[in-house]
Formats: sequence, C-alpha cells, structure tokens
Amino acid sequence: MIDPRGALVLFSGGQDSTACLAWALDRFERVETIGFDYGQRHRVELDCRPRVIEALRSAFPQWSARLGADHLLDLALLGQISDTALTEARAIEMQANGLPNTFVPGRNLLFLSFAATLAYRRGLSVLVGGMCETDYSGYPDCRDNTLKALQVALSLGMATPMTIETPLMWIDKAQTWALAERLGGQALVELTAEQTHTCYLGDRQHRHEWGYGCGSCPACELRAAGWRGWHAGR
Repeated sequence: MIDPRGALVLFSGGQDSTACLAWALDRFERVETIGFDYGQRHRVELDCRPRVIEALRSAFPQWSARLGADHLLDLALLGQISDTALTEARAIEMQANGLPNTFVPGRNLLFLSFAATLAYRRGLSVLVGGMCETDYSGYPDCRDNTLKALQVALSLGMATPMTIETPLMWIDKAQTWALAERLGGQALVELTAEQTHTCYLGDRQHRHEWGYGCGSCPACELRAAGWRGWHAGR
C-alpha cells in the first residue's frame, strides 16, 4: 500500500540520506528532495546530489514517477556564524563539552524548519531525515526526543500536521547498508558506494570498497565499519 501523503526528504547526497530517499520512494505517492548549501567543508556532496538523483531515476523506473522536484537552499549564514570543523579547515577533535567539533549547532533544527516551510508551500506533510541515535557522533539535534519536540513545534506553529520520519533512528550503519539492499537490491548498494558522499574532508580521490573518502575521518570510519559489519552478517 502506497501512502497518499507527499514527503520531502532532507537529501545531502550522502549514504544515509540516499537510504532515506529510497525508503520514502518505496512508501509515499509523491516525494521531493531538499538540500542545503551552508558553506560545508565537504561541499563536494552538493555535486553528488544531482548525480545520485539521476542515477535513482535511471536504475529504478518504479520510483521515477514518484520522484518530483529537487530544491537547494542557500544557508550560507549558518556557515558564517558557525565555528566548526565542518565549516572551516581545521583538525577534527573532541571538545570539552564531549561533542566533536564537527557538530554544527542548530543545523538540523534549521534544516527541518526550512524544510517544513517549503513543504507547507508544496503541499507536503512528511519530512524525512537521516538522523540516527544508534551509530552517530553524539549530535544532540540527531536525538529522537529533539525531533519529536520539533515535530510538535512545527505542527503547532504552522497549524497543520507535520510528521518527521527518521527511518535510520534505531539502526546502525551495517543495517543501513542492509536497508539499501532490501529496498533496491545490489543495484542500490552499488549506486550508494559509487555515487554518494560521506567524507567530512570532501575526498573524492580515494576509492574504497565502501565508496570514496579519506578513510580516516569519523564519517568514513563509520561508513567503512558499517560496510564490514554488513558483509560479515550476510
């Protein structure tokens, strides 16, 4: 059964958001995507976004008719007021507050607020994001309680029901690879490895079995460990 509601997927061009996009296309009648240019150090992900979308359209004709417009918003101000390793060229390290300096304060809160604004105008009532509490870097704006609270605030503030779906919330990276295989078979696994981008340093030169990246930043380590775990459990 296909859900008749329309969904807007927060789509960065990475592994997690690609899995979420496939998940949404498998469930909802109409799906659109939204991305954000906030001055991220790994800006190459913005170049990957259209390639991943086009690859999905070509490889999965059953989803193509449901996949609607893509939107890219300029949130350069976020990068200007941030002081992080994702928006500046600096070493990735832990901070005194227990969070890595890759944490961009308020990023997901702003992303979802802008996404809800666009969704309201486009007649979409479901927001889909790749936030995860099981296999992540401790970011507080990825936590389930944060997103539940934001769902209530957005629905009240817009006087219309807004549902935030997080299909990866309670699964790890190995299970995310398994989800891709379940939704789209080996074709989606290969598309994810070849086309998506996760590396915080924006490395598209080094190709590993799990995809492109430096291989040593936290994002690459999680993706690589997930790949190994997925293969070990098959």
